[in-house]
This record gives sequence, C-alpha cells and structure tokens, in this order.
Amino acid sequence: MLDAKNMTETKNNLPPDHPAVPQEKIGILLANLGTPDNYDYWSMRRYLNEFLSDRRVIDYSPWKWQPLLQLVILTKRPFTSGAAYKSIWNEEQGESPLMTITKDQTAKITEAMKSRYGDNVVVDFCMRYGNPSTKSKVRALVEQGCRKILFFPLYPQYAGATTATANDQFFRALINEKWVPEVRTVPPYFARASYIDALAQSIEKAYAAAESKPDILVCSYHGVPKRYLLEGDPYHCQCQKTTRLLKERLGWADTDIVTTFQSRFGPEEWLKPYTVEEVARLAENGKKHIAVCAPAFSADCIETLEEINEEIKESFEEAGGEHFTYIPCLNDDDAHIAALSEAIEDSLKGWA
Repeated sequence: MLDAKNMTETKNNLPPDHPAVPQEKIGILLANLGTPDNYDYWSMRRYLNEFLSDRRVIDYSPWKWQPLLQLVILTKRPFTSGAAYKSIWNEEQGESPLMTITKDQTAKITEAMKSRYGDNVVVDFCMRYGNPSTKSKVRALVEQGCRKILFFPLYPQYAGATTATANDQFFRALINEKWVPEVRTVPPYFARASYIDALAQSIEKAYAAAESKPDILVCSYHGVPKRYLLEGDPYHCQCQKTTRLLKERLGWADTDIVTTFQSRFGPEEWLKPYTVEEVARLAENGKKHIAVCAPAFSADCIETLEEINEEIKESFEEAGGEHFTYIPCLNDDDAHIAALSEAIEDSLKGWA
C-alpha cells in the first residue's frame, strides 16, 4: 500500500537543489491494437507499415518481406483499407470507433479504480500501432510519479501477434527510462467467469431483441497462421475454450454454436474454419438466420464493423442467407468493465 506519510517525509528531507519528486502512484496502462490517425493514403500507409513490419505479426524474413511490403502492398493497400475505415469512421469525433470506444473504456475503468483506490492509481491507455504510442504513455505515467505500472493488453485470448507484441512494445518503452518502475502484466482473461458472463449477457440480450431466433451463433475470432499453433502459440486452444465456456454458460447444445476464424492474409493456411466460408456453408445447408459475435475483440473495430458486418454478411447473403445479426463487442458495457476491473484488481494484489 502506498504510504503518503513516508512520501511526505522523503520530500521534506530532500536538499533544496534536488529535482522535484512527484507523489508516488501506481499506473494502469490499457493497450489496444491501434488505429490510423485518419483514412487518407499517407495516414493509412504509416499505420500499415508499422503494423505489417512487426515480426510478431508477419514473421517472414525481412529481406524477403520488406521489398514486397514497401513496393507492392503499401502501394495499393492504403487505398482499400482507407475506404474501409472511411465507411465506419467516427466523423463527429474525427477518429476511428476503436479509439472512441477505448477512451470510453478508460474513463469507466478510471472511475472504478478511483472508487476502489482513490487518487493513488492513474489509468491511461495506449495503442500498439499508431497513436497514442506505448512509449509516450509510459513516459507520461513515469512523469506523474508511477513507480509501479500494471500493463493490460486488452485481448481476452493470448496470441503472439497481439498480447505478446503489445508486451514487447511496453518493455521496449522502459528502455528509455532512467529509473525503471516495477512492472506487471495482466494475463489473458479468456476463461474468467465474469468475462464469460458478460459475453453471455450480451448474446442473451441480442437474441431477446431479434425478430426471430437465430439458427446458430458464429463465434468469429481473428485468425492467425496455422503454423503458429504448431509452433506453440496457445491462441487456438484459448479461443476454443472461450466458445465452450460460453456454450455451457448459455446452456446450449453443440449444434447451437460454432467457432470460426476471420481476417486471413497471405498464401499460407490459417486456422480453420474460415468465417467467410463457414457462413456461406451454413446458408447453403439451410441456416437462414445466423448471429455472429467476436469474442477475441474487446472493442468494435475495422475487423468487426466492416469485415463482419459488411464482407462476411455479404458472403452469407450471397449463399442464400436471409437474416444476419451482428452482436457488438462488449465495448464499454458495464458487465465488461466490471470483468476488466476484476482482472486489474487481481493483478494489483500486493501493490494496492
């Protein structure tokens, strides 16, 4: 527990020419994937270059990958990705939905932490790619006197391309600090009962609001190459467990729910079944009304608002599907904030 009396005594014992010492605090730094600053060509190119140059995301040899990336992919892809972002952009706030939602989550978690710990805990957020950068936010927390920092990648399931690269960036940011704070990271929360319950509540609410009951629920997770699973990445197993726990919490049969993977990129085989193909197969096999949720995303973003609600929906309808229900991510829903806050409090034990 932080001791205000001892900190005051320390300040009083400093010599007159000593640099100012801020009151010691604990920092909580939330981290999400990232967002371009805008949907114009150069904003998209900067963002995609940072994202696709990450060896955790694309682990091909740089001498093979970088020429292809710089000369081909980054020449064309900023136009198509920019158009996709434009279709979902929050024009009122001048930012992507992911940025808006992450701000809202941070505000609610700040309120929850303040009610629990008072002013000795500071909550902020960063992005792995784009702004605000992890480095800038670590610097800001240290400047505010955070001698302990809890880093929370907002990914329910662990993957090298998400959780691990966020942690990498956090630890890289610490290299720049003269006095490195004590640090911890929040573990994946894919099986946490409060998270599963929040997911189940969102699905029950969506089913209750639907004009007719969906024939099946598709749990669409972001994909990764199958090779990553074979090399030891636990992501596939954690996604499957999330679906199983969700099914058990809802009291459903195996035929009521299916796990799929989206966002395939490049020539090699990725985790299957692919969402875009599976929804078409379901339609062809007589499933005329499906619901789709995205349990791997803590906030709605380009992969949910554009890919699921536009591209995957189109694949379902072209195959004969009639009713497509997208169930939004948990975002800043109160049950979700409570689950995230619970994970934070467990990780703060012994600190606050």
